[in-house]
Amino acid sequence: MLARTASQLYWIGRYMERAEFTARLIEATVRLDALSARPAGEGAWSSALAVAAASHDFGQTGETITPNNVANYLTFSEDNPSSIRNCLYNARMNARAVRTALTREGWESINRAWLNIDGRSAVGSAQGTINLIEALIAENRGFEGALHRMLRRESYFFLMLGENIERTDNTARLIDVKYHIILPEGEEVGGLVDRDQWGTILQTVSANTAFRWLYRDGLSPRNVVEMLILRRELPRSIAATVDDTVELLGELGKLTGYQGEADRMARLRQRRIAATTIRDIIGGGLHEYLQALIEENRLLSQAITKQFRFD
Repeated sequence: MLARTASQLYWIGRYMERAEFTARLIEATVRLDALSARPAGEGAWSSALAVAAASHDFGQTGETITPNNVANYLTFSEDNPSSIRNCLYNARMNARAVRTALTREGWESINRAWLNIDGRSAVGSAQGTINLIEALIAENRGFEGALHRMLRRESYFFLMLGENIERTDNTARLIDVKYHIILPEGEEVGGLVDRDQWGTILQTVSANTAFRWLYRDGLSPRNVVEMLILRRELPRSIAATVDDTVELLGELGKLTGYQGEADRMARLRQRRIAATTIRDIIGGGLHEYLQALIEENRLLSQAITKQFRFD
């Protein structure tokens, strides 16, 4: 396989996963903002921008932080490289270039997701936002389903590698949503609103039922963080994506003969997480742990680019 084709497949996986994450981030913020009679308001939408690494660029627009302004920026803005629109556009352009490496179902899922958003410029009401986001998430699930029906060859492994690198980053950022959100004045840590906010985080990754299966002692921040970071049974957990990354790099090494620094970094990260406990994470600071993980993941992506000669 040409290095250029491999790169395009890898980035299709990343862009589609990023589009879904941004959609889930918007959905989580809409729901968090509506949790109580005293919603998180501007703080919730400021946190969405912070987690999407878009605070500075949004500030340059001169717009005030309102639900519609932020949701439109994260969904439609052509000036925001991580907007859903730009992610789907880039995924579609890459997919057009490697059509023969994708299944028909994979291409159609990307194309339908793009058509859902092409020509639109505003999300509308809160319910209109939820409706659009749910449609986009559904198409992404269709794409993911199409991936799992592909032959286990280089195309599949590069797509899945991109998806898992992006998912590691996104799960860390999604947990960090709660770190950034300030409880409304008068609400206590561990109180009803605090628990509702953590529950909403679980809802955005479709993990409410999984949480009840794994934890019998009720909802707590400690248990939510442990499940999303360390429990390999959950496909979206960081531990699960870290394991998958090691396996995918191994399969690609067998097929391409390219093995090196990316494999070493991935295995080292896998061993480190396997030896980490929730006590270690909380004791050292959750935010600090997540930020270090995000940076490590960025460096691993750079190593993958170099190892498979994407440039």
